[in-house]
Amino acid sequence: MAVAESGRADDFTFGGTWPFEPRWLETDGVHLHYVDEGPRDGHAVVCVHGTPTWSYLWRKLIPPLVQAGYRCVAHDELGFGRSEKPARQREYSLDRHISHLGALVDALGVGGVTLVVHDWGGPIGLGWGVDHPELVKRLVVLNTGSGYVPPDSRPPLFYRLVRAPLLGDVLTRGLHVFRLALFHLSPTHLGPDEKAAYSKPHPSWRTRGGVAAAPRMIPWDERNRNRPRATRTEERLGLLAGKPTLICWGMRDPVLRPPLMRHLRRRLGQCEVRELKRASHFVPEDAPEELARHMLDFLERTR
Repeated sequence: MAVAESGRADDFTFGGTWPFEPRWLETDGVHLHYVDEGPRDGHAVVCVHGTPTWSYLWRKLIPPLVQAGYRCVAHDELGFGRSEKPARQREYSLDRHISHLGALVDALGVGGVTLVVHDWGGPIGLGWGVDHPELVKRLVVLNTGSGYVPPDSRPPLFYRLVRAPLLGDVLTRGLHVFRLALFHLSPTHLGPDEKAAYSKPHPSWRTRGGVAAAPRMIPWDERNRNRPRATRTEERLGLLAGKPTLICWGMRDPVLRPPLMRHLRRRLGQCEVRELKRASHFVPEDAPEELARHMLDFLERTR
């Protein structure tokens, strides 16, 4: 395993909205892109994105964190952003995503991290965290969960459609509906540069394997190969209880509703909760200044 710091030739600056130096991690036979900004000796804030975003999601959070003296790390999961994108959905699993996050943390040699998780970043980041609680100092939780779903629960209609054979691929690979959902759900009305940033990583059917795999990784079905890992994370959340935790929840989220927030609050123990009334699902897009303000206050008070 090696950490490389050379960039790529193609332009990923998107009108200056993404000014950060690209870095590359080779692990598990793939290349993963990440950014690492701020002082090397600063406390590490590790941000883990979900679907269909990439580290670009954190672009408005990184500068204020760095200015306050923190080291900000954000990677693109396999199949997203500038990381490699295997076409076969079998290449993607919760275990594999978790192992990649662990490889990055190990390669950078950071510990005592503040773990920031959103959407699928929750099952991935919390999955890594419960296996390495000694490396987690604090948690920031944004509209996500552990990945576990009760055996008797039924997916909403939208998820039944995107998980269906053939039709699901048409929707996720062909129409790229998760990108359309991002554009539709964000009340901030993303501009041309931002829309280009979320479109460029997935220009074709073949590059959307990770996007198509994501909804099928949610273990609504009993024999889903990701169910053991999601169950393990849910059962071991108590290992992270007592860590200083900030929950910032977009209250206009049509999918991940407040009952999930309250469940996480119970499972993670003493949490500070900030209800972001105007934010929908993609909190770092919808309320970046408010989120940064809450996070910086939380980080300073829990040093």
